Amino acid sequence: MLKQTLQQRLLQKLSPQQIQLMKMLQLPTLELEQRIKEELEENPALDEGEEQTNSDGEEDFSKEDHKEQNTRDEFDFNEYINDETPSYKLQSNNHSVGEQKHTPYTLGSTFTERLLSQIGLRIKDEKQLLIAKYIIGNLDDSGYLRRELFNIVDDLAFAQNINTNEKELLVALKEIQNLEPAGVGARDLKECLLIQLKKKSRTISIKTAEVILEKCFEQFTKKHYSKIAKKLDIDDKAIKEAFAEIVKLNPKPGNSLIESNKSIQHIIPDFIINDDDGKLILELNQRNVPPLKISPSYVEMIKGFEVGNKSQRDKEAILFVKQKVDSAKWFIDAIKQRQNTLMVTMQAIMNFQEKFFLSGDETQLKPMILKDIAELVEMDISTISRVANSKHVSTPYGTSLLKYFFSESLATDSGEEVSTRQVKTILKEAIGEEDKRKPLTDEKLMILLKDKGYKIARRTVAKYREQMNIPVARLRKQLV
Repeated sequence: MLKQTLQQRLLQKLSPQQIQLMKMLQLPTLELEQRIKEELEENPALDEGEEQTNSDGEEDFSKEDHKEQNTRDEFDFNEYINDETPSYKLQSNNHSVGEQKHTPYTLGSTFTERLLSQIGLRIKDEKQLLIAKYIIGNLDDSGYLRRELFNIVDDLAFAQNINTNEKELLVALKEIQNLEPAGVGARDLKECLLIQLKKKSRTISIKTAEVILEKCFEQFTKKHYSKIAKKLDIDDKAIKEAFAEIVKLNPKPGNSLIESNKSIQHIIPDFIINDDDGKLILELNQRNVPPLKISPSYVEMIKGFEVGNKSQRDKEAILFVKQKVDSAKWFIDAIKQRQNTLMVTMQAIMNFQEKFFLSGDETQLKPMILKDIAELVEMDISTISRVANSKHVSTPYGTSLLKYFFSESLATDSGEEVSTRQVKTILKEAIGEEDKRKPLTDEKLMILLKDKGYKIARRTVAKYREQMNIPVARLRKQLV
């Protein structure tokens, strides 16, 4: 049975302006510049420059500024008023959270284009060339062919109307494996490394490396030197020389072309901290971020429309102008609010980690989580997270991401809480000084830390080691 009921619910929703502010808050300096440029292009009521005020504190625009603005911002209202496009389609609030609008810049040709230009010079048969081009299109970013040949045979038959077989595909694949960079077209790591070795001079160490990969690949990946020596009846010196040749090879040949096509992006710090005789000075990097103001010509337009009777067309025109002016005012306020939030947050972080910023010693980093800073500045943890995840700070000791200074705490035998960053530093130093013939296991590293007074479990040692991208002891073993 259906019945109607009344319910009261208290909901909290973010307005479109608040959502835009959150997006703007997480933008680093370089992307903020682009965002301001886009807004200047889209909103003619927004202009660069400092706002001028008269003695009463009201905005005052000189005749020269007014004339310049009229020349620069001339447009036909009829073009906007007569447009039948619904107003909601003129709003750009449909981007997902964290989405960044930018135009990627690349240098030179793409990975696929480079391979296609080479294969066209090697294969003259039209059918074989079509097959080779299709295979190239199936290579992943690392340059590997991950698909089975019989699947590609089916694809060529159904999608390209090309009847072929695995034997013909192998012929085309071998031609692709002769392209540059060496190793492209391989179906696994073993084949990739062997392709590269076959293109090198036939020295004894190269031949030994080929035999190791062909007959002892599993032992090679696990660095079981003794098993390789016993199986191939070779000494440690021969293994060491062969391994030296293998480590020179590129396990992901496709990446070499992809990386070369990426534009080099320099890190632009959002904050700058300087040490002035023991006193820390914080600055917000305003690089290429222009001061913004409301266009004087738009202010004059509003004043002009307020005088005399207004027709329907005038009402539509003034509505358009006011919408643009309101949007410009909100954008200016959002920029100011962003700057204030960033400065307040960074000031709290700087004060919290003052000893580190003065000394540059990682062991001086105090345990600090997002909640600590959120409580200090009386803001939501999500706001602090947006600031920390995408911003860089320049210090006398280098440039780092803000999230670098956040770490959990760990108790020592004395009951003192220290940063996990400090523990990781000790682990890294211990591994760097270990005997590479007998690397320290996680168990031995745990004992080493306990001897230094740190209460830590073996699995926690393993977690920290993995976070620092340090392999297990067996894979760190070397023949010296």
